[in-house]
Amino acid sequence: MIESLSLHKPHIEHWLVLSAILFAIGLYGLLSRRNAIGILMAIELMLNSAILNLAAFNRFVAPASVDGQIMALFVIAVAAAEAVVGMAIFVAIFRYRRIVDVNRMDLMKD
Repeated sequence: MIESLSLHKPHIEHWLVLSAILFAIGLYGLLSRRNAIGILMAIELMLNSAILNLAAFNRFVAPASVDGQIMALFVIAVAAAEAVVGMAIFVAIFRYRRIVDVNRMDLMKD
């Protein structure tokens, strides 16, 4: 009875399915949101799913190396820079237009 209740270790398929679900949620958020902050959060979720893929492949394919972990750190750094630049752009547009709805941001048309 105790053997049947033992916890199973997740395999790479479990991590890849979780990553695909996170990416799909992020993609849905990216395509359905009108708010700029929501779009940035969806992009961050998609980048986090890529980080999860890198860590999973590093753990199960080449556990002796740290290549996947180093790439994950680079993706985290790029995601942080993307968030800062995106927020700066949206704050500047909000100060000029008083709007955060991306469908109504026609700033380039002026």
